[in-house]
Amino acid sequence: MKKRVVVGLSGGVDSSVAAYLLKEQGYEVIGLFMKNWHDDSVTISNECPWLEDSNDALMVAEKLGIPFQTVDLSEQYKEKIVDYMFKEYENGRTPNPDVLCNREIKFDVFMKIALSLGADYVATGHYCRKDEQVITKDDGTQETVYKLLAGVDPNKDQSYFLCQLSQEQLAKALFPVGKLLKPEVREIAAKMNLITADKKDSQGLCFIGKVRLPEFLQQQLQRKDGLIYEIAKDSPIYNKEQAEAEAVSLEETLYNEAKSIVYAPEMGKKVGEHFGAHFFTIGQRKGLNVGGTAEPLFIIGTDVKENIIYTGQGSDHPGLFHKALFVKESEIHWIREDLALQEGETMSILARIRYRQPLQKATLHKVKEGMYVRFDQPQSAITEGQFVSWHIEDELIGSGVISKL
Repeated sequence: MKKRVVVGLSGGVDSSVAAYLLKEQGYEVIGLFMKNWHDDSVTISNECPWLEDSNDALMVAEKLGIPFQTVDLSEQYKEKIVDYMFKEYENGRTPNPDVLCNREIKFDVFMKIALSLGADYVATGHYCRKDEQVITKDDGTQETVYKLLAGVDPNKDQSYFLCQLSQEQLAKALFPVGKLLKPEVREIAAKMNLITADKKDSQGLCFIGKVRLPEFLQQQLQRKDGLIYEIAKDSPIYNKEQAEAEAVSLEETLYNEAKSIVYAPEMGKKVGEHFGAHFFTIGQRKGLNVGGTAEPLFIIGTDVKENIIYTGQGSDHPGLFHKALFVKESEIHWIREDLALQEGETMSILARIRYRQPLQKATLHKVKEGMYVRFDQPQSAITEGQFVSWHIEDELIGSGVISKL
């Protein structure tokens, strides 16, 4: 009897080819389109209209001769993703809705719907791979562990977006295009005359599209005028930080390397005004509307309580860099639970703090309150609320939410 796979058909080329490949492999394939958003007022016109995507997904399904239906998950999406985004920005953190969308919507709500339709697996068009390995546990019993591997195409690897998946979710997931390069995917789509063959990749928020973020956030977050200050590269605060980093114990050193600098207006000079510190993020360069500086201004700190933004000139400003970051105990997530560290243990890994960032050499340090990720080289714009993922070679083994110290 054929195994049944429900494919999340997004109306894009990747999921279209995923459905085709699975059918070719002998699976019984069903196409399901997720409608997650109704409000077009904040999307940039024609960038990612859900109606067009839905029609494209339907035409792909008809071309492939597979059943198709649309499911409306907009209520769950608003509750689990959009409301979360508003709350995080309001608290001065910068969320990653795409990671949450995969954990909470595609591989949870959507997966449950798919399984209720009798599916053995759920497939998406993500550029990543899955593998499995039988391991022997301490008690002598054996179990299968599922591995999340990078996509073969280095320019399209999307494993980072799946860094919060569990073993249970991975067990039921398939990623048919993960072994292909993007041009190969488009070639297959063109050969099959799929309407999505030359369609541009979608950008912006998962299933919402490209949005004007300030306008999107202003639906619920009020404008609040405040001041922008510039901190000089040679400010005494950086000498003080350097001296404090030379602590006694390793844990003190890690804490000092990960903690945020507390800025105050008297440390710098006023250079402009803004419309709400909660609309801005560390490392941001655009949207400040401050001119007349020798080098571009980057945001090095935000204070949502006092509604102040602190900036520094140039991408090499010391306020942008940290050697370590911290993840709270409750926000540590292991895909490979069998590799989880115990208090006092360390592990050499590769890490990334944002999508498309090249993997960086680092060491995990497990402490009672959580986990430090200490990089071999200082990293720019480590941002509270974003996800850090950790890897061994091409396998993503865990992740966590970056916390402010």
